[in-house]
Amino acid sequence: MKQINGRFDVAILGMGTALPVHSVAQSDIAELIASTLQDRPDLARFARRVFRSCGVETRYTCESNYLDPLETCRYLHSHDASVIPTTEERMDTYKREALPLGVEAAEKALKDAGMSPDRITHLITVSCTGQYQPGMDVLLIRELGLSPRINRLPLIFQGCAAGLKAIQMARDVVSGAPGSQVLVVCVELCTLHFQPVREREALFAASFFGDGASSCVIGQPEAEHRHYLELGSGYSVLLPDSTEDMTWEVGNTGFDLFLSPRIPKLLGTHLEDELRVLLGGDKLPELWAIHPGGRGIVDSVQEVMRLTDEQTQYSREILRTAGNLSSVTIMFVLNAMRQKMKERNEASTEGVAMAFGPGLTAELMRFTYVKAYAPSVKEQDHVLL
Repeated sequence: MKQINGRFDVAILGMGTALPVHSVAQSDIAELIASTLQDRPDLARFARRVFRSCGVETRYTCESNYLDPLETCRYLHSHDASVIPTTEERMDTYKREALPLGVEAAEKALKDAGMSPDRITHLITVSCTGQYQPGMDVLLIRELGLSPRINRLPLIFQGCAAGLKAIQMARDVVSGAPGSQVLVVCVELCTLHFQPVREREALFAASFFGDGASSCVIGQPEAEHRHYLELGSGYSVLLPDSTEDMTWEVGNTGFDLFLSPRIPKLLGTHLEDELRVLLGGDKLPELWAIHPGGRGIVDSVQEVMRLTDEQTQYSREILRTAGNLSSVTIMFVLNAMRQKMKERNEASTEGVAMAFGPGLTAELMRFTYVKAYAPSVKEQDHVLL
């Protein structure tokens, strides 16, 4: 296995994604919410405009109740507060629905990596939309046939940036303990936390979140590996004067999310300097895996970094076809990018991944798409000897 400057290469060797069976057209959700605002025609018009312009066409949900008529849709019922699901009810649904999605994504990632479950040494589970104990990590061990002695690292309630944070944690695990194989599993059921909308601010959060799961296997690439993502340096940074611009708190009827309309502007103000730090003077890479926290966020990154439409296509396509899946989303973007590079038979290409969460936190990481494993010069010399 390749070693550079005393450090072993670490890579995403396989990836998998999963979506619930229920898909909902964005136009249908917009009309459903607008119909709850018959006494607020100004807000109903605003809702239709926000939902139409946010870059989403389809979302997925684990909750079939969203497919019901307004009169029986408990999550958006605005006339009788007693029928709105409590946080306890929502957590019961999460406990029932999260595991199958996580298992599906993990099985795909293991198969894609050519990795048997008994080789996994570490399990990182990620979610900010549900909690229970024993947690999803324990149940995944049983369902996937992982070792009961596996090192478990739950990463909970960290928001949209947590998927990329988990990838960087896994990279550090493998770097510090060569031979480790880390399985990362992210599951988010965002639609369980929809609330009846009565204020403009609530419409932004309601306009683009959906449900899904993603997973990846991270370890050291070997001769048989192809089309993988080699993980480079990265870090987290708290952006200044932004603590209150994204909040996620537990309420009596689910978790309450607030997203400030200032977020795209804040990213535009601070992100370029941080990316220069990350790149350390190197030229801008070709590949850009941007967490599509909303159309405005992708627009802001594209504008400040002077990216082409082709460079943001992966993020925009995931947003369009599935919405923002919180921590899950960045792996959807990376997987779509990797598949397209594979289809085009592209050569190895440098990239940057980024995701954003409460704090405001920016999670930034360099990576390289690698078409085929190539041994280092030292390894080649050893073979010749």
